[in-house]
Amino acid sequence: MFINLSDVFLSAGRPLEVTCPIEMTEVQNGYETFSIIEKSDVKLTGTHKMRGKAHITGEAYVVVDMVCDRCLKPLPVRIDLSFERDVFSPEVDAGDETEDNLDIMQGYQLNVENLIFNEILMNWPMKVLCKADCKGICKMCGKDLNFGECGCDTFVPDPRMAVIKDIFNANKEV
Repeated sequence: MFINLSDVFLSAGRPLEVTCPIEMTEVQNGYETFSIIEKSDVKLTGTHKMRGKAHITGEAYVVVDMVCDRCLKPLPVRIDLSFERDVFSPEVDAGDETEDNLDIMQGYQLNVENLIFNEILMNWPMKVLCKADCKGICKMCGKDLNFGECGCDTFVPDPRMAVIKDIFNANKEV
């Protein structure tokens, strides 16, 4: 969805307030594609800062279908989006600040989908856990350790002691 900001760029009048839907149904974070299972409308406010420069604020949320990083159990993760950003009209040369402007502004039009996509990626959780003390899965058999121990031998010998182990296994005299 595109929103025309030409009135906001030109005059210091009343701020532009818009509520629009998020049209995305999935988000790709660079590695995987995740489904968006719930989303709110985006509430945007555009205010004039100076000729050719506007300040955009907004808020929304999306619920993304993810999996726990330890036990691989599917779970919905809510990502709250609250942002403030300066945007520039095409005739203004703002130097390095216009680099961030390239993907969300097309002429005088604000591309809301690109703005929301960028905000989702910036607020993406580093680690997703089903609960804070999730024990994960067994490395040997794959059982979910949150439901009890699996009985696998999880002893990992110190590799520095491998030579001594070989001596004892071969029944050699020291």
